Amino acid sequence: MARWDPGAEQRLKRAALELYLEHGYDNVTVTDIAERAGLTRRSYFRYFPDKREVLFGGSERLPPALAEAVLAADPDAAPLTAVLDAMSRVGAQLLEQVQDVAERRAVIDASPELQERERTKAAAVTRALRDALVQRQVEADTAELVAQLAAVAFGHAFRQWIDTGGRTSFGSCLDAVTGRLRAALAET
Repeated sequence: MARWDPGAEQRLKRAALELYLEHGYDNVTVTDIAERAGLTRRSYFRYFPDKREVLFGGSERLPPALAEAVLAADPDAAPLTAVLDAMSRVGAQLLEQVQDVAERRAVIDASPELQERERTKAAAVTRALRDALVQRQVEADTAELVAQLAAVAFGHAFRQWIDTGGRTSFGSCLDAVTGRLRAALAET
């Protein structure tokens, strides 16, 4: 097997997803994934630190991208507007690069361990949004609340986008979710 094999990372991701779908996350080992991809276990660890990260690799780029977009938003925009506009722009760019989202979602939904990892990644998004809002001179408690609401909206919009099979734009899904959120808040 080649030491530096072109396409190895993508083959590992594909092999892991296939195996997780076939056998369940808990029943698959790193060795299984590497063998399915035609690589060694050692090669696997050149790309991913554990068997969870094969599903989450690259997600560490989302929080700083969102924070940067919030900081670049119109300085006169209300905090929630600045965050939602940033999420719409970054989310649309992100989803152009994501593959196999429905299958990935099914694997995560079937595993409490992966759901916990997903919550950890979502918490990083919330922190990045909050910190960006504070840098925009938004009071800390308000920044925290807006960041949490926006992160929930982002998660719901992402699920809605998956449910439509990508036939509806992410921005449209986010608009629909935030419309429902705004309506619910107005009822109180």
